[in-house]
Amino acid sequence: MTTGLIPGGQPPDPQPTGELMPQQRHEPPGETALHADDRPRSSVITARAAASFEPVGRSVATARSFVRDTLQGWGFADIVDDAVVLTSELVTNAVVHAGTHADVLCLRTEDGVRIEVSDRYPEREVPLQSSAVSMGSPDREGGRGLQLCAALATRWGVDYTPTHKNVWFQLNLPERPVGTRTAGPALPADLLPLADGRVRVAVLQIDRKGGISAWNEDAEELFGYPASDVIGKPLTDLAAWPHTPGTGTGIAEALQLSRWEGTYGIRRADGRVAQVYASHLRVRDTGGEPSTVCLLVRDHERAVLQTPPRGPAGDQSPSSDGQSTDPFEVFIGSPAPDDLDGLLQRTVERARDMLDGDSAFLLLATDDETELEVRASTGLPSARQRFARVPVEAGPGRYGSARMPAVHDDLAAVPGAVPLLAGTGMRSVVTVPLKVEGRLTGSLGVAAEAPGRYTNEEALRLQFAADRIALAVESARLGELERLRRGSLSFLVEASDLLAGTLDRDQTLALMAQMTVPTLATWCAVYTIADQASEPYLSYVLHEDEELIDGIKSLLSKIPPPDPVPTPGARVWTAPGEVAHQAALRTSMRSLGLAGGPTHRISSGIGPTLATAAAVGGETVVLPLVARNRVIGMLTLGKPTDEHFRQEILELAEDLSRRAALALDNARLYSERTAISQSLQRSLLPPGLPQIDGVEVEVIYRAAGEGNEVGGDFYDVFPIGNGAYGFAIGDVCGTGPNAAAVTGLARHALRLLAREGLSGPAVLQRLNSAILDEGDRSRFLTLLYGELRTRADGSAELKVVCAGHPLPLRLRQDGTVTAAAEPQPLLGVIEDLELHEETVTLDPGDVLLCVTDGVTERREGSRMLGDDGLADVLTTCTGLTAGAVAARIMRAVERFASDAPSDDMAILAMRVPGIHQEA
Repeated sequence: MTTGLIPGGQPPDPQPTGELMPQQRHEPPGETALHADDRPRSSVITARAAASFEPVGRSVATARSFVRDTLQGWGFADIVDDAVVLTSELVTNAVVHAGTHADVLCLRTEDGVRIEVSDRYPEREVPLQSSAVSMGSPDREGGRGLQLCAALATRWGVDYTPTHKNVWFQLNLPERPVGTRTAGPALPADLLPLADGRVRVAVLQIDRKGGISAWNEDAEELFGYPASDVIGKPLTDLAAWPHTPGTGTGIAEALQLSRWEGTYGIRRADGRVAQVYASHLRVRDTGGEPSTVCLLVRDHERAVLQTPPRGPAGDQSPSSDGQSTDPFEVFIGSPAPDDLDGLLQRTVERARDMLDGDSAFLLLATDDETELEVRASTGLPSARQRFARVPVEAGPGRYGSARMPAVHDDLAAVPGAVPLLAGTGMRSVVTVPLKVEGRLTGSLGVAAEAPGRYTNEEALRLQFAADRIALAVESARLGELERLRRGSLSFLVEASDLLAGTLDRDQTLALMAQMTVPTLATWCAVYTIADQASEPYLSYVLHEDEELIDGIKSLLSKIPPPDPVPTPGARVWTAPGEVAHQAALRTSMRSLGLAGGPTHRISSGIGPTLATAAAVGGETVVLPLVARNRVIGMLTLGKPTDEHFRQEILELAEDLSRRAALALDNARLYSERTAISQSLQRSLLPPGLPQIDGVEVEVIYRAAGEGNEVGGDFYDVFPIGNGAYGFAIGDVCGTGPNAAAVTGLARHALRLLAREGLSGPAVLQRLNSAILDEGDRSRFLTLLYGELRTRADGSAELKVVCAGHPLPLRLRQDGTVTAAAEPQPLLGVIEDLELHEETVTLDPGDVLLCVTDGVTERREGSRMLGDDGLADVLTTCTGLTAGAVAARIMRAVERFASDAPSDDMAILAMRVPGIHQEA
């Protein structure tokens, strides 16, 4: 369930448009119906309460509690039962029968309440009430909520939108005699609450020290103690004070308040605890001595003492048009600001003016309600105080009076009582809590430079004002918090996408800093830790003003890095601000000749030093970067001079740090894996191409897949001995690391076997056996292997074996292209492999082109380059060098299709230069 409270504004038009008209309440014959339309009433909304309920059965009970608590809090006890019944039926229709969320909105006016229940199932049938149409049986499940609306509500109706159905009803308060604020109905005698034969009111008087100074006869009868036994004893010895949820007020604190009403227990003389309802009133005698008068009755007789809250008389004075003035508008003014900051700023200004103070401030509770955060002030250095946090719980130097009104006559006598005002020159202060439904949501204070300016009466006036604006402030705070959360979610989604989009370490560091500045902080520094034995290293610094980056980087490099503590959450780091302040002080003293040296003109270097000190002079926090249970760095965020971080910003930064830490560690792992992979792959590539006299050799190799340098295709050209050179080009089934492993086996085996003097077929047969010996790891292999020798006439003789590989192509000087070998079985399939070699002669100007199937099987849709397409491209290469031939073939292959190649490709071109070229 989500709730929100919104004061002020005008109610929506209660008359729905369309054919569905609001239904008037029907009275029994003989009685006169009294409708909202029959007498003038104000339509000004004084408060709103909204809640949303999930489509589950337990939401109905939650909705009943929400409406009951809301109306009781507004003092509408007379109509609570009817409102709860109607809401229960309408919410049941939405969450149980329609199966959708239900949105409940309560609108308070001076004459009653309007409640709207919206669901997201607009197609449901809506029965209409009229004299001619029956609403059906009360036992009928469907439409019963609307029957109850017609029976109980003063007015009701239904509004439709394309996505929602909104049923509303209005309940008016019964008329009361003029001048009556709260009155119960006239009841028969047998319905009145039971009491003892005589209602006894115990009257106690408590002196300034908390001791009992007066004890009347009724107190003796109620509790069994004679006055002589209790006079002088502290009331706390007798009081059984329960801890009220959401408050920290005790009996001693309650006795110090100007007025207090509530329930607690008194231990009787027989040891039992008597539950009493008490009303405390703090007074002072003619000599100025304060004391507290306590009236106590049995708890079930509380109606004797319980009175409705009364505000200052001026708040009930009628306005010029005859209507009562809204207390909220009396204090805030009209119209009220729409935004939270505007509302808070106007609140502190009006509070200061109301008590004729020199300054005022307003603090709001953080989400966990353990601290208060400065959100608005006037007459104080706001830049220094904004978002400063003070703890709520009582203790030395803490904001102990946050949960109850407090007046401090002289802050100089109680240093630390209000830490927010330290060093501001304020001497006296009055503070009151802002509470909603018993929960502390903030604190409002007014201070003055003179001591003794405020008394208990000012505290009452300020508390009354705080009560008027508490709901509005809490509603605006919840709205702002919801907007911040939505913005935070969008920010984190975008940050996650950006961080996931790169595996480069340096780019990840830059993204971390750029996402935090200036969105979360004014400046940022990222420390990284290579391993557990390494010290944190300053890796990246960023400031929203680029001119200050070097100064901050220089400052941080001179101080020890923060400790790599794995504890989650932000912790304050004071070292940068302290060191920057000391550096600026030393520079200023040196420039003015106060550091022991001669006096000289202010140097130009003081400017950057002071700018750096101002840049890091605010709050600095450190968040650990923890990934895989290891601290891999720290994210440092800073504010300029005297600024503080909001609690919501720190929580958002903590979420970001977790995502950034994982992204940074992934980038590290990827970099390490890439370095290892590249090192292993480079070991599989030939060290280089040999220089062969009389023959040009050129190779172009492209491995498929990002980051791969070696795949399933391979090549090699190496010397065998006696002027002979071996060459090979092959293709292992598949791509990637597994294929590259077979590539390494094949290339190294070829070199070893060829240098043993074996013929080409014998080399391939032994290689075939080695591949089969790999067992499950073996892969098919196509291979073109040959040996080359140059002749004295300038030609070259080649002996080749083509084992399942694309046939080599021979380009003659006249432009004809022919196959230079015949196909034979591939390797890695059968054990008894019979192969033979063929002899090819390359005349001067001839080219031998060898490729893998990644070239010939290049596809664009249903088209494939194929052997014929490759031959056509080769015919255009007459007269080109081996390097130019290989480059033209590669360009043709790349242009054949728009997509990136999905298979490894290798091109080996060998050419015997012509005689005219050699010349």
